[in-house]
Amino acid sequence: MTLIRRAALAAAVAVTLAGTLATALPASAAPWHLDGGCPAVAATPPADAPPADAEQARLQDPRTAAFTERSGLDDLLRAFPLALCAAQDAEQAEQLATSWGRALWQAAVDRAQERRPAGELPARDDRPLYWTRLAMTTQLARWRPEFDIDPTALRARFEDASRGLDDGFTAEPGVRRIFVSGFDPYGLDTEPRRANPSGAAVLRLHGQRITLTDGSPAEVRAVLLPVRYGDFDDGIVERAFGPHLTPGPQAADLITSISQGYPGVFTLEAWAGRARSADPATDNLGALAGGTREHPVTAPGLADGPEFIRTTLPTDTMTTVQQPYPVLLNTAVTEIPADGAGTPVDREDGPTPGSRAVAGGGGGYLSNEVAYRSNRLRLDLAPTLPGGHLHTPVLTGLPAQQDRLTAPEFERNEAAIGDQVREILRGARIQGTSGTQRP
Repeated sequence: MTLIRRAALAAAVAVTLAGTLATALPASAAPWHLDGGCPAVAATPPADAPPADAEQARLQDPRTAAFTERSGLDDLLRAFPLALCAAQDAEQAEQLATSWGRALWQAAVDRAQERRPAGELPARDDRPLYWTRLAMTTQLARWRPEFDIDPTALRARFEDASRGLDDGFTAEPGVRRIFVSGFDPYGLDTEPRRANPSGAAVLRLHGQRITLTDGSPAEVRAVLLPVRYGDFDDGIVERAFGPHLTPGPQAADLITSISQGYPGVFTLEAWAGRARSADPATDNLGALAGGTREHPVTAPGLADGPEFIRTTLPTDTMTTVQQPYPVLLNTAVTEIPADGAGTPVDREDGPTPGSRAVAGGGGGYLSNEVAYRSNRLRLDLAPTLPGGHLHTPVLTGLPAQQDRLTAPEFERNEAAIGDQVREILRGARIQGTSGTQRP
């Protein structure tokens, strides 16, 4: 029996990685029927299961299931419980969580880059990955094997792998390395169909070769970050960027975080601020940061650093791409001046000496914080490396009919933003030796 179960586990993972799970269960099986023929994965929450978090609870909206059903990712969701059944101990459970997280990430990348059938939804759409990941974390939460597991640790393994955190650069010499991050959709309580163009753009770019304007080749690698304060408190940004800021085959030659910003315009943010100040805006779990414009706070777990960090991206060349959207350098900040009375001041020309950060160019929310955290780490590990933050335009064009998930205008806008992200990165001027040779 032990050999049979081990063989079943290996076969299930291998089938997933090969992308042939479409026949694992009948196509008519509903994705949210979580048992999948496995009594250890309950179709309804077990009595001892923790309540669904705010993100998972949104799966009750039938439109969220449609993102999986209509994208071609439902094969993973149907087969995941069968693989869980094949695990026979905690070590295999950990391996399985990582392997299936990687399989989901790779399937989403392949889908975005049209190497995998995309279903009825556009290939560039980032929403299927988001909602399928949440559904699979729900399956993990309902799993009750006969051996002890750490559900929190298993979800963390699955999440990191499904976000690309362990999918790095190839070790090919002579190719520049550009490392980028995007974000999950957010604002889903008011519009559950919302996408995030930064996520769509980086899925399209991950693993791709681009030719920089100086003629040199560059490989792009990406991660997708959650819109959750707690994950930032726990160091997900540092885990994502750290391996690419130290010498070796994973060292980057340029880093930039990317997020959705302002209507109708790209902005390269000149300054990232140390503070959180976005309340009453909540994250995807409904959590507040605890900081406002009048009373900014420093994020838990954030190491010492300056109040503001200036971008070192080659903004002069990256802003030459002006179509179809303008690309601007945003030098605005909000600060509490050193000689002031504690009153926040908006400045268009950057911070003044000795001031306290309230908001960077990207505000006081997680888009600003990913820029600050990644570049604070860059100052420690690779201070001469180009690094900063790019805000995309707001993605518009969702249809007014609430039962429709996409529309031609939405798809055109999503494609245009993603294509321009690529062109902005192509405009980066990278000087000096490769990161693999950095002392």
